[in-house]
Amino acid sequence: MSNVSNFTYDEISIGQTASFNKQVGEQDVSLFSALSGDVNPVHLDESYAAGTIFGERIAHGMLTGAIISAALAMELPGPGTVYLGQTLRFTRPVKIGDRITVHLEVTGKRDDKGFVTLDCKVLNQNDKLVASGEAQVLAPSEKITIERTSSPRFGLID
Repeated sequence: MSNVSNFTYDEISIGQTASFNKQVGEQDVSLFSALSGDVNPVHLDESYAAGTIFGERIAHGMLTGAIISAALAMELPGPGTVYLGQTLRFTRPVKIGDRITVHLEVTGKRDDKGFVTLDCKVLNQNDKLVASGEAQVLAPSEKITIERTSSPRFGLID
């Protein structure tokens, strides 16, 4: 495995960018549904979803939000970041099998609090915008490096 280091508040500059990508799979949608309690059939029932405006099952919008959280935690500012808030607008559905990329750009810093504001854009594999918004985080004050490990694997039991 490789290591990942954070950017401390003092190391972060306006205009700094980072990106993070993830393929959204069947297991991601199932686990998010189980964890959140959101069992909306547009996410879980192929027959139901076929009759919607999407024509097929789609991922939960907040699963996309959680992937933004991962980008903040693992890329910019990185490990030790505290996620304070997020505005979020969904513009297209994320379908099962889509590969989405979160693009982050630092747009503001608040020296008295150590807060950083980041513009967040999420694009699918066709470079189509699926979500956008603005995140506020408390950036780490200390430099840390952690091992970048694989996400845990789980099986669902009915």
